[in-house]
Amino acid sequence: MNWDLPSPYLLELEVTAEDIDGLGHVNNAVYVSWMERCAWNHSQHLGLDLATYRRLDRAMAVVRHEVDYLAAAYQGERLCMGTWIVESDQRLRMLRRFQLIRPADGATLLRAHTTFACIELSSGRPRRMPAEFVEGYGKALLA
Repeated sequence: MNWDLPSPYLLELEVTAEDIDGLGHVNNAVYVSWMERCAWNHSQHLGLDLATYRRLDRAMAVVRHEVDYLAAAYQGERLCMGTWIVESDQRLRMLRRFQLIRPADGATLLRAHTTFACIELSSGRPRRMPAEFVEGYGKALLA
């Protein structure tokens, strides 16, 4: 597959009937839910799961999504979502990129950027990333 960046973390997907909207293709909100699932799976892969977030009283919360929908996906298609951590100030903010490819024809269906900010779960306020976040997410940060 023709990924925009090297070595993405990958999530394989299959479009189901529940993903389809009244226009007969995947609803735009479904793509965002796939991005969230991909990001969570990647975080868990890096050792940063929900239990760790709760123990540290910290989380990486979405501040902004920028999504370019390039082509439609349809029921029964198999897709592959890739993600990369492309920026981190190692204090408060982190930027992830996403790309969704249909392997059958190599078409890129979506490109997106999501900005995250570290928050304290108990208050919802911005807080500095704990060392575990800096180290865990830092392992995946593209040079």
